[in-house]
Amino acid sequence: MSMMDKLKNMLKGHEEQTGKGVDKAGDMVDGRTQGKYSGQVDSAQDRMKQQFGGGEQDKPPSQ
Repeated sequence: MSMMDKLKNMLKGHEEQTGKGVDKAGDMVDGRTQGKYSGQVDSAQDRMKQQFGGGEQDKPPSQ
């Protein structure tokens, strides 16, 4: 089992907390770099949310 599979299994069922953690980590990086790499940080956050859950696309559509 690869490391990515292990991470996905650990985070399964905790998508909301995963998304919050990804956002918090990205905000910390933006703060440390004074926003110099905010575009790259945002795209990395989006990819991590897609990979591990926690993004808007994971939520069921509201009716």
